[in-house]
Amino acid sequence: MGIELELSVLLVMVVLGTSIFAVFEVESPRWRKVLKWLIVCGGTVGLYCRLGHAALVFPVALGAAAITYHLWWCRQHGIDPVHATPRRRFYELRGWHWPE
Repeated sequence: MGIELELSVLLVMVVLGTSIFAVFEVESPRWRKVLKWLIVCGGTVGLYCRLGHAALVFPVALGAAAITYHLWWCRQHGIDPVHATPRRRFYELRGWHWPE
């Protein structure tokens, strides 16, 4: 199996990540969301060319670090780490405009 393994892992990460954590990125600019995935996918494919399947460490480590930080940040600020509630407080912490 070639790069298909890495691409499969990336696909699963994108699908699960956007499905589970989309509520936390509602007001984030599109370019930021795209750039994040370009870095993860580009970094993984680039590392695959040099390291082979060891490149899987890159997206897995980034995902683990992101989830760890996410849980810590949410608990520090009194935000539910799954539902982003209380929503108004979450918007304030992110610096987003609360819809009237």
